[in-house]
Amino acid sequence: MLEPDSDKRDRKDLADTLRQLRKAAGLSGERLAARISMSQSKISRIESGKALPTVSDVERILQGLDSVPDDVRRDVLALTRTANVDYVSVRSAARLGIWRRQAEIKSLTESSSVVRHLLPVMPSGLLQTPEYARRTLTPTIEGRPARDVDRAVRARLDAQETLNDETKRFHFVLTEQAVRIKLAPEPVMVDQVRHLATVSKRPNVDLAILPLSAEISSPPLNVFVVYDDRLVTTETLSGSLALRDSRDVAYHLNLFDHFREHAASGDDARNILGSVAEEFMRDHG
Repeated sequence: MLEPDSDKRDRKDLADTLRQLRKAAGLSGERLAARISMSQSKISRIESGKALPTVSDVERILQGLDSVPDDVRRDVLALTRTANVDYVSVRSAARLGIWRRQAEIKSLTESSSVVRHLLPVMPSGLLQTPEYARRTLTPTIEGRPARDVDRAVRARLDAQETLNDETKRFHFVLTEQAVRIKLAPEPVMVDQVRHLATVSKRPNVDLAILPLSAEISSPPLNVFVVYDDRLVTTETLSGSLALRDSRDVAYHLNLFDHFREHAASGDDARNILGSVAEEFMRDHG
């Protein structure tokens, strides 16, 4: 997988390749810009590595260059798609400070109008109670990096302030499994489930539960978040990915819509949450 240094190298390689192809075609930046209706300053930023082009940007540039062989065109587009993927391992994030990731989430959310979360395993940090957040951020498995838990919890709770902005729309689809998995003692779980029901009543929040009984054509394999129609972040146990290719974004939007169509919302979702809370209370005795 790609680590941050590799990401930078891919972007530099892409910038260098596009600049070399333009020069080989005998075109100035101004001439290419006029051909493809792109500003010369944008082309300059792309070729200097200061701006990361999208796949469609590069397709336009290659079209303007005319004489690029098909095999080179395929290689350059493949490099573009690679450069549009960021991977940060859990270890790298821990070295920088897990709290920074929470600050990044807040920043991404603040810059978006519509945010969609698919949550197959556990509630998003935007939906967590303080004690549940503490439990999930505390390392318990050998090999999981140490972290400043107090600071990470504070940053996670701070990110929740974005829910107060009613100009934004938040869509959460949680699997029933994500609600039922016991990641903390029963009293903490009861508070967490009840908190989900409370958040679901916010006017700018659509919180839906995908029941275990739902028949779906594609399994919800991992967490992902779609910010407007420009960026997808997805998480694995070992790290996180950021995807910017428009095709990747469109695919994840389609996935989200599929799961949302089969999920319970409103009072139906709150009934599921109430039932789960009662089960935790009975288990606690």
